[in-house]
Amino acid sequence: MRVPLSWLREYVDLPATETGRDVQAKLISAGLEVETVEHLGADLKGPLVVGQVLTIEELEGFKKPIRFCTVEVGRANGTGEPQEIVCGARNFSVGDKVVVVLPGATLPGGFSISARKTYGKTSHGMICSSDELGMGDDGTHGIIVLPPETEVGKDAVELLELVDEVLDIAVTANRGDCLSIRGVARETAIAYGLPLRDPALLDVPGPNAYGYPVKVSDPAGCDRFTARTVTGLSPEARSPIWLQRRLQKVGMRPISLAVDVTNYVMMELGQPLHAYDRGQVQGTIGVRRAQEGEKIVTLDGVERKLHAEDLVITDDRGPIGLAGVMGGADTEIADHDPSEEGAGTTDVIIEAAHFDQVAVARTARRHKLSSEASRRFERGVDPQAASAAAQRTVDLLVLLAGGTAEAGVTEVIAPSAPHTITVAADHPDRVAGVTYGRETVVRRLQEVGCDVYGQDELIVTVPSWRPDLTDPNDLAEEVIRLEGYENLPSTLPRPPAGRGLTGRQRLHRRIGRALAGAGYVEALNYPFVSEQVFDQLGLEADDPARRVVKLVNPLSDEEPALRTSLLPGLLAALRRNDGRGSHDLALFETGLVFQPRDAARAAANLPVDRRPSPDDIAALNAALPDQPRHVAVVLAGAREQAGWWGKGRPADWADAVEAARTVAREAGAELGIRKGQYGPWHPGRCAELTVTVDGAERVVGHAGELHPRVVKTLGLPARACATELDLDVLERVGDTVPQAPSISTFPVATQDVALVVDAYVPASDVEAALREGAGELLESIRLFDVYENAEQLGEGRKSLAYALRFRADDRTLTVDEASAAREAAVALATDRTGAVLRG
Repeated sequence: MRVPLSWLREYVDLPATETGRDVQAKLISAGLEVETVEHLGADLKGPLVVGQVLTIEELEGFKKPIRFCTVEVGRANGTGEPQEIVCGARNFSVGDKVVVVLPGATLPGGFSISARKTYGKTSHGMICSSDELGMGDDGTHGIIVLPPETEVGKDAVELLELVDEVLDIAVTANRGDCLSIRGVARETAIAYGLPLRDPALLDVPGPNAYGYPVKVSDPAGCDRFTARTVTGLSPEARSPIWLQRRLQKVGMRPISLAVDVTNYVMMELGQPLHAYDRGQVQGTIGVRRAQEGEKIVTLDGVERKLHAEDLVITDDRGPIGLAGVMGGADTEIADHDPSEEGAGTTDVIIEAAHFDQVAVARTARRHKLSSEASRRFERGVDPQAASAAAQRTVDLLVLLAGGTAEAGVTEVIAPSAPHTITVAADHPDRVAGVTYGRETVVRRLQEVGCDVYGQDELIVTVPSWRPDLTDPNDLAEEVIRLEGYENLPSTLPRPPAGRGLTGRQRLHRRIGRALAGAGYVEALNYPFVSEQVFDQLGLEADDPARRVVKLVNPLSDEEPALRTSLLPGLLAALRRNDGRGSHDLALFETGLVFQPRDAARAAANLPVDRRPSPDDIAALNAALPDQPRHVAVVLAGAREQAGWWGKGRPADWADAVEAARTVAREAGAELGIRKGQYGPWHPGRCAELTVTVDGAERVVGHAGELHPRVVKTLGLPARACATELDLDVLERVGDTVPQAPSISTFPVATQDVALVVDAYVPASDVEAALREGAGELLESIRLFDVYENAEQLGEGRKSLAYALRFRADDRTLTVDEASAAREAAVALATDRTGAVLRG
């Protein structure tokens, strides 16, 4: 919400010395997030005056239209003579009043103006557009043409209110009242201890039988609807400069008088309004839910198919607006066209209604149509302000467009009672740990608009503009924030001695440091995915990873589910970085994935006035999905850079497998690696990763090169590789007790063996047989060569060469002992895998 300081001063008598920075500090102390203070016109220096175009000469022979103009600026130039100016704009004529900047002035951005020769003429200044003056978009995309009655020679800086300070406030979802000048003025008045001139305190006539007919069929969706009619508006009337400037300062573009007035009142009071061309409305205005399949063309020119939950405004033809979101094109206010006599809207119906927050939010999201109106309704609008906003709109239209307010006033109101909260007078004291006292509590609650009665137990009636105040803790928060968060005492927690990180936390940090040491960079991604990503990853239709937890209120409709794998987010980060020129990538992430339980349960609301019991927490955890922690890495490009030391090499499947080994080593788990095939991985370059849990082998992840089809579908670099592991299972089976390395005084005996096996036999099976057959004398085993040659080995055969290291703890092994262990290992490998000694 952008709040001009000049507008704010209309409702709060701030000291003249107070700057935007001062107001920012006060509002931040009161709990509002004022992000920036924009100084409009800070680097603007005159003379900047109103001029009248006397003559226009079209210059020929240039690539674009150029005009040589003489402009009267009064005595502003010191001579009284017309000013000669070269200009390329086409949207003004002889006799128009324009804004002229004279030599010696400086425009926003530090642009200095001086007399200069251009296009064969000398230009003594410039005729200005709104962009050149830093005013924002005025809809003309050309020179500012002022009203004919504007005085020639008048200071344009003052006329256009070019110097001001604008506070940019990030309004949280619970403070919809601050999406208006009225709401921010109330907070400012409280912060300074000054009275507020409430712009909503207007004399409003009561409803009568002469108003425009309105029928509300869904009082739950619309509990208040006010309709007023203004006739006889002048189609030629345009928004005055002050009105246009205020809209521009709050970030809105002037459109037409009727629309500008409704936008102005919305920004002033926080009540969205809509103006209908009365001549285009047929019959009674209604409010109801849409019928499935109904259509409407909204003001943005898009035809929208309506949903049965959409709340719509109707007339006898059908829907003429999406309630609280956007009006329809059929009843749009028509602009005046000078070429057509009588063109333009002269009679309007003003709608000021209060719609259900949830209905408006869902409609806006369903149609991907966010507007200033829907933004306010979603966060809460004061229902009592509707009639005042309608009256304010009527008054401005009568004043600025010469219209006549009809006597009829329509108000359809669903009966409701004000919200009342019972709270102990010392409740804010107990929440904050500070003794405020009853008088302070009552005074602060009354300042925000509450009616307060009672002594030790207070009965608080919440003001209509604060729907976020629903329970005693909300009232306590109001007292605490107005008394100043900075005044709360700070007490450092005292952790018990001897307690630090948990074993699980230490493991996660070790894994992160190990992967970082191996050249990986940690990337943190959002835990949201679309269900289409599982098709892109090539998962089978019955894959458990396709079972997802869906969010009721997702941040994006395109990603409504919680992730069951870390790969979608990491691969998106890989693609994004590769697209921005970083081609040699190695990323990792550790995070939770979410797996729905077989039996869905609804989570209970935990109490806020006491510590939840173990049973409460257990019931809450039982309703949550399983959330195991995974670790994943992705690689692309060069793994080792080329240089004087060598040619370097690209990342491949073996690096992905080594990353899995690194994680397993840190977890103290023994990782089994064998050929596998799953989802996004290349079937010939995929390793299945296993561990033994309670005597049974369990798959904990996969590693290798991604399938070319997945790479192409996701737009990834060629030959990208990835690994994903279930970290919780590794932690369960791992032994994280540090083991000191054993250093033997006895020499090692090395024996090499080359075995020929069928090509389909996994090397891991051969290695397991050799390890078991060699017995306890075997210290380590390493596969150092794989050889395939049909002429020497036979069709479908391969040779696996292993280096076996033997060592005893208490003696030097003899050649016979090492050879016997080797032969035992080969014998078991032969028996289990059909291996034959090569050569």
